[in-house]
Amino acid sequence: MNLQDCRKRINRIDDQICDLFVERMNVSADVAKAKIAANKAVTDSSREREERLRMIKRAGDEFGDRAAVLFTTLFDLSRSYQRYLISGNGKLASELIAAGKADLESEFPDRAVVACQGVEGAYSQQACDRLFKQADIIFFRNFAGVFQAVAQGLCEYGILPIENSTSGSVNAIYDLMRSNKFYIVRSLSMPIRHHLLAKPGAKLEDIKEIVSHEQGILQCREFLNSRPGIKITIYDNTAMAAKAVAESSRKDIAAIASLNCADVYGLSDLAGNIQNNAANRTRFICISRNLRLFPGADRISLMLSTAHKPGSLYRLISKFATIGVNLTKLESRPIPGREFEFMFYFDLEASPRSPEVIRLLDGLASGPDTFVFLGGYREIV
Repeated sequence: MNLQDCRKRINRIDDQICDLFVERMNVSADVAKAKIAANKAVTDSSREREERLRMIKRAGDEFGDRAAVLFTTLFDLSRSYQRYLISGNGKLASELIAAGKADLESEFPDRAVVACQGVEGAYSQQACDRLFKQADIIFFRNFAGVFQAVAQGLCEYGILPIENSTSGSVNAIYDLMRSNKFYIVRSLSMPIRHHLLAKPGAKLEDIKEIVSHEQGILQCREFLNSRPGIKITIYDNTAMAAKAVAESSRKDIAAIASLNCADVYGLSDLAGNIQNNAANRTRFICISRNLRLFPGADRISLMLSTAHKPGSLYRLISKFATIGVNLTKLESRPIPGREFEFMFYFDLEASPRSPEVIRLLDGLASGPDTFVFLGGYREIV
């Protein structure tokens, strides 16, 4: 049998598989109705285990393992479809549809009361100025304060750094996401240029201590490694570090911060653009306690956990691939008190107004795993 004949035979077999798949999913719909009537859960682990073992034996030694993969995927598709039918137009879908309609004609606001971490001159403040034409900024010492200010309604929005192109994710933000209710309504990718700032008259060769936020330190590690022996001190914020240098009487201490801080605090620029990467950028998110879907939203962020079993994450990711959704970020953080279990954070390139995407998200929301919709938004570069 030549290659062309083999392919024709495979096409005939695939047609049969597809027809049987459609028939099976239709039967799954009947199963969903029966489970609703009997008030039974969608997942029946013992039944799935029995069927999987039966198919492994039926496939034989050579193809048994491959049959396990095939039927595990098939069971997952059947379960997802049943949940979708049982949940109907679930709570998340209703919220997304309502928010989409409410914000269809509205634009991202020019003015707002905004929470930022740090003090005047902070990178978060600069990101805020990029996003809002006129913002009434309230500064907080730490990231938790920004989340709390938004949750309590003290500020309409909050600005937070979430990842950097050089030093990676800001883990403190991801950890705080678990314990705070919020939605991302906009994001900004902003160039970050670090400078070494000191009191007027100070000289680079006399600096004995450098202060900054840990992200600033990480992003300037090559510069710091070239000056061994200098003491490194971590501050809550780069601008706070610059302010501390300005208020100090010492001329042997310097801060890694933005050039803007030199103007704000009257400092001298001893060395400019000292970041490791010339293309250094930080991504900031703008959060709100209300779900808003402003026009142009083409990115979605989610927080998910899956069963601690082989293949769970793969099956989750495959759901997005099935409808052609691209994952742009996958971050994992350990779940406190649960050994070797993780919460996963996803960024997707997808419209939160797409009916197909809404159906997928609603199916995930109605499943047994932890699911949190973090927002649908547009990213500004």
